[in-house]
Order: sequence, then C-alpha cells, then structure tokens
Amino acid sequence: MRFGHFFYPMNFDPSRDYQAIEDCLQEAELVEELGFDAIWIAEHHFIGEAIYGDPLVFAAAVAMKTHRVQIGMGIIEMALHNPVQLAIQTSLVDNLSKGRLIVGTGRGSNYNAFEYVGFGTTVAEGRAKLEEAEELLVKAWTTEGLDFHGKYWNVTFPAVRPRPYQKPHPPLARACLSDESIISMGKIARPVLFRGRAVEVVAKSLKLYRDTMLSSGFDEETADKAIDQSWFWYECHVAETNDQAFDQFFPVWERATKHVADMREKWNPKDQEVSVGTMGLPRSAYGLQPNTAAGENLIGSPERVAEQVHLLSEVGVKNLMLTNRGLMSKENTETSLRLLSEKVKPMAG
Repeated sequence: MRFGHFFYPMNFDPSRDYQAIEDCLQEAELVEELGFDAIWIAEHHFIGEAIYGDPLVFAAAVAMKTHRVQIGMGIIEMALHNPVQLAIQTSLVDNLSKGRLIVGTGRGSNYNAFEYVGFGTTVAEGRAKLEEAEELLVKAWTTEGLDFHGKYWNVTFPAVRPRPYQKPHPPLARACLSDESIISMGKIARPVLFRGRAVEVVAKSLKLYRDTMLSSGFDEETADKAIDQSWFWYECHVAETNDQAFDQFFPVWERATKHVADMREKWNPKDQEVSVGTMGLPRSAYGLQPNTAAGENLIGSPERVAEQVHLLSEVGVKNLMLTNRGLMSKENTETSLRLLSEKVKPMAG
C-alpha cells in the first residue's frame, strides 16, 4: 500500500493566507521526511477551500522543497485551463521535480459551479470540452509540429518547450465518481482517481474497472498496472485514541463543510446543473470497529485506521491519498501524519 498526503488547506481568513501557504510548504517537507509516497494538490478557487489557489505554481514550489516524493495533481480542473498552456506548465513542473509529476484531470468541481462562472465558462461547457482538452494536452506533450483541429481548439505550433521529463509524458489519471466514468476509463485502461467510499462499494468499483478493461481487450498485466496507478481519496485523521481523533476531527470538519455549503448556496448560479454534496457520516455512525458497508472516513486511533487500511488493501486498493480536510490545527495535523507513518503503516502491512 502506498500512502499519499492530500493537501486540502482551508483558510477562511484572508489575512492568514500567507501563513497558511507557508504552513503547507513546511508540511510538504515533513511528509517527505516521514516517508510518504506522494503529495496531492487540489484546485479550488475564490473561497479559501484550497488556499494556494493555483495548483501548478504551488506544485513547482513543492518540487523545490522535496526530492523524492511524487507530486500529484488531484485534480486539475480542465474546464479552467487552455490545454496547450497546461502542457507547458505541467512539463515545467515535471522537469523541476525530475519526473515526479502525476497529472490528475477532471472536468472541474462537481459542486462549485461558481468556479466555472468565475473563469467565464459553465458546468455544461466544461463537461463538453473535457475529452478534447485531454486529447490536445497529450498531443501537445508528445508531438513536434502539431497541427490540431477540433471542435473547441484549432492550434498549430512547432513544439511545447520544455519537453516533459517523463517519456512520453507524465502519468495521466482521471477523477471518476460514477460507474459510467469508471467504465469510460476502463475502456482505455487509464488510471483512475477514485473518491473513497464504503469498502464494499470500493470492491465493486474495482471489479467494474478491471472487468471493463478485460472485456475491452486489455490483458491482466495491463489491468494490474492501471489499478496499481489508481488512487483512492479519503479524509483521514489519526490520534492516540478513537475519542481523541473524533473530538479533533468532527468539529472543524463540520464547520468547514458548513462554510463551503453556505458559499455554494450564495454563489452557485441557479440556472446551471450542479451536483449536491453530502455531509458524510456523523460521529455517531462510527463504532469501535470499522463498518465495511458504511462510507467511513479513516478516522480514529492507529489501530482503528490500520484496520480500515487493511480492509481496503484486501479488496485491491493499492494507493491512498489522505487529507485532513477542514480547519485542523497545524499541531494536530502533524501528529496525525506522524501516527500514520510510524504506527498505521507498519500495522496495516
């Protein structure tokens, strides 16, 4: 099992933006020191939901602060980017990191339609452009003398410079929530960034993904490789005891979730299709032992979280990207990271 730390630093006080960003860079150094396999970086805008704002600029800073850990984009909101410019930016980060970049894509936020509007586009337009945007991104990475003519972009140029460090290009993964999206990625054996759910649901999603790859003509080795490059995102917090972890996590998580929901209610345009997020399970739903039928986050003592990780490993999960989503204190975040590294990973096997 590989462990990635997912930066999701929320800050709703603009006067603290600098300090929040500085804390993140220090956290990146700690994550590498503790032996984590990857750092994942989100993209959200306008309300302090991911305070560094520009994931590619921040990824470049993380690349300079670290030497070994992979750097994953989780995800780049394709609706907000020109694919050629994105190819240049990601190629630069790939070079700065000496080939540690993973590019995760998606059409954009499922819940924050105001982000599309803020960049002069719409939810529907973002969905429509995604496939062509990814096609142009890959061709820009790999083609010299590109002459591309699509529905949304018509471009001609000699070559993207710098060229990607990784050949032919950085690993490309797609964020998927629905079975339909998982099937579409299985048909081309592209790695998937899954949203973590109940263990039983995860098992079904992985089976659907594998079965689709095999029925599409890919062999077992290719399917295994795609699953080995796929990641599952869970919110995570570890403390010495279950009660301590719950006491630290739930108040700040509920406060952060409420703030984001309020911003969505205020700023999402009423005339656009927007998915409705759920609060997730309340504290009262978490027992002493993990429930494989419930959509639990990875929260609790090292023993409880290690059991959750073990259950996920048994159904085929290879990689976890874990975040302290919310307004968790720096001290509690660092303690959680140390417990994950020093106790959970050895116990989980």
